[in-house]
Amino acid sequence: MSSFLQSFLDPKKNWLAALHMKSLSKRLSKYGLRYDDLYDPYYDLDIKEALNRLPREIVDARNQRLKRAMDLSMKHEYLPEHLQVKKERAEREALGALPLYQRTIP
Repeated sequence: MSSFLQSFLDPKKNWLAALHMKSLSKRLSKYGLRYDDLYDPYYDLDIKEALNRLPREIVDARNQRLKRAMDLSMKHEYLPEHLQVKKERAEREALGALPLYQRTIP
């Protein structure tokens, strides 16, 4: 891929790509998915190797999220909002990030 195309698609370098990633992440959270869950191990061997190196419980959690998302999609439902917020808060605490209401813009 050309360097121009790579920089155009990189959310860190292009505000439009960042906006797309943000809107896509918001839609994925309705199903309880993360943006990284969209990477397909059958499409890229590097992703397959990265998943093999992860601890088993993380890979199992990813697979559970994918199964739940497929089930919700087939039922034409979304994950209840209180579960979306609860999971996001737990994930932020695990990563050591501040809660959204405590963050300030520098």
